[in-house]
Amino acid sequence: MNWFYLLLALAAGLAVSYQFAWWRPTVSYAAPRILMYHMISRQKPKARFNKLRVDPAEFERQIRWLRDDGWKFLLMSEIESSNRRKCVAITFDDGYRDNLLIADPILEKYDAKATLYLVVDRHDRDWSKSKKLHHADGELMNEPKLLDADVHQMLNSGRWELGAHTQTHANLESVSSNQRKEEIQSSRAELQDLFHTEVSSFAYPFGIFGRKDVAAVAAAGYRTAVTTEQGISGNVASERLELRRVKVGGHDGLLSFRLRMRTGKCRWRD
Repeated sequence: MNWFYLLLALAAGLAVSYQFAWWRPTVSYAAPRILMYHMISRQKPKARFNKLRVDPAEFERQIRWLRDDGWKFLLMSEIESSNRRKCVAITFDDGYRDNLLIADPILEKYDAKATLYLVVDRHDRDWSKSKKLHHADGELMNEPKLLDADVHQMLNSGRWELGAHTQTHANLESVSSNQRKEEIQSSRAELQDLFHTEVSSFAYPFGIFGRKDVAAVAAAGYRTAVTTEQGISGNVASERLELRRVKVGGHDGLLSFRLRMRTGKCRWRD
């Protein structure tokens, strides 16, 4: 009987190791962590994109832990000049209205700040189908997006800065050279003109990019660009236009989050 429980405990331990891959080596804390969020909201029954929805209570636990554990909050415009250990840049993609209504009060409470990668033409757009046609169910299109007045309010708080996320959340892999230039270059110019702020960072929609996209981002004058590649970039200077991010999913608990902060990933398949 004792052998049975021993084998059961061993199997459980192996399952946990497989699930969380805790044994991955720690990435040096001299490398800044870039967190990727989308929505801060409750899960919706049977919704396709619940992985993009981080529960507000879980988000607050994460930000509180970062503060209590001694992490310094950075904007993406500060990431190249940072030279201290344990720095973290919080980023939000797309421009969902809960970023202001729910995330912002939590950031304020813990003296944190974030970079918003904003789609210029974000209203009434079902961009998820431009990656996969069978995603044309309107779920993301129907999520409330930030109004321009909301963005002004966020910028005026001093807790937020803007990054560009193209004009229409285009799949850059499927557009022409002229469209690529328009999506990447014009989004920066329009955001700067509309919100009277410097836009120095870019996020590749869907995380899809190639050499032509990186070249177009550089030509448009961006200092940094982020991907959806999971992990932690060890050298910001050499990877500045292809920076990896730590994905924070809707099903992550604090243990998973802390593990991601240590290694850049959590699960075996990450």
